[in-house]
Amino acid sequence: MTPPTALIADDEPLLREVLRALLATQWPELQIVAQARNGLEAAEQFEAFRPTVCFLDIHMPGMSGIEVAQRVAGRAHVVFITAFDQYALKAFEHGVFDYLVKPVQADRLAATLARLRERLRLEQPAVATDALLQQLADKLKAPAGAAPSGHLRWIRAAVGSSVRLIPVEDIEYLKSDEKYTLVAWRGDGGQLGEALIRTSLKTLVDQLDPARFQQVHRSVVVNLAAVSHVTPGDNEKADLHFKHRPEVLPVSRTYLHLFKAE
Repeated sequence: MTPPTALIADDEPLLREVLRALLATQWPELQIVAQARNGLEAAEQFEAFRPTVCFLDIHMPGMSGIEVAQRVAGRAHVVFITAFDQYALKAFEHGVFDYLVKPVQADRLAATLARLRERLRLEQPAVATDALLQQLADKLKAPAGAAPSGHLRWIRAAVGSSVRLIPVEDIEYLKSDEKYTLVAWRGDGGQLGEALIRTSLKTLVDQLDPARFQQVHRSVVVNLAAVSHVTPGDNEKADLHFKHRPEVLPVSRTYLHLFKAE
């Protein structure tokens, strides 16, 4: 039997590499024949290599993953990659297309690969329903009030000898130092983590969703959902307390109005 082949399309090089490494571990027989940085390149690479499976980031510059899927419909099995879990759950409820949520988790990928292997074993044809793809595109449109896709979705940070992808919703606060920014997060299991990155706090603030993250001091930005309460301090300042962390951070007088009772 001819070994299965795959195309990985994502505009973030690190995420392509993470997925490639996971695939090499979980499906060694799968040959990665092409990687693409955007939708147009993905469509071109598909025509050049005709892979069995396409892993397509939904939100890519130039051409979306859904548009690429419409071009390859019926000729390859498609797995979509999305950063928006709350939208993806509804969009994929019909179960025809597989999807992975960024950052890709090994257990979720294993389940997806098991289904792909079974389809290939049974020689099931790839889905070729343009109507379903259009429905998917419609459902994946962010609802009113949702954060625009231009906001930062995760932060890359070195943790030990590995690079960790930290979803922004897990971040509880950011604190700047002379050369670095401390990223403090709380994972799904409740574990607390910290890492230093070189990106300045000012740069991060400009990329974060202002409805979720608020600067409370010239050197501190907090995730409002992680805040427990604020207590008054000296000289028109205050102390900020977290729901799940022992740290107490300063609130300068410039930002005290954010925590005034209505």
